[in-house]
Formats: sequence, structure tokens, C-alpha cells
Amino acid sequence: MSDLGRVLIGVGLLLVVIGAVVLVVGKGLPLGRLPGVFTWRGEHTTVYFPLGTSILISVVLTLVLWFLGRTK
Repeated sequence: MSDLGRVLIGVGLLLVVIGAVVLVVGKGLPLGRLPGVFTWRGEHTTVYFPLGTSILISVVLTLVLWFLGRTK
């Protein structure tokens, strides 16, 4: 169980760092304005799906988790 605890602490620290970076950079991040944004507007509904941002976040998280797995 100590390994699980270390992983949870590491993930928590990573989230704190990411949160601090987002707060400092603020509006400077182009997330949500990348190419590949699909918007569908109906009569009473709007669906917004940022595909480019989703792919970017997926790649970054994959690299971070791969790196964490290699350091073990």
C-alpha cells in the first residue's frame, strides 16, 4: 500500500503544479482555441467539443504517465 500512497502523493503534487501554472499563465494559454473545435448550435442547445485541445491534453498526460512509469 505504500507504493499506492507514493503514487497518489505524486499525482497530487503534479496537479498542484499544473494548477499553479494555469493560474500564473491565465489567459495566455490557447486551450479551447486550437484548431479542431466543433460547435453545433441547435434551437435551444449548444454543443462545444474542443477536439484539438482533447488530443493535446491526451498526449501530454500520456507522456507524463510514461515518464512516471519509467522512473519507477
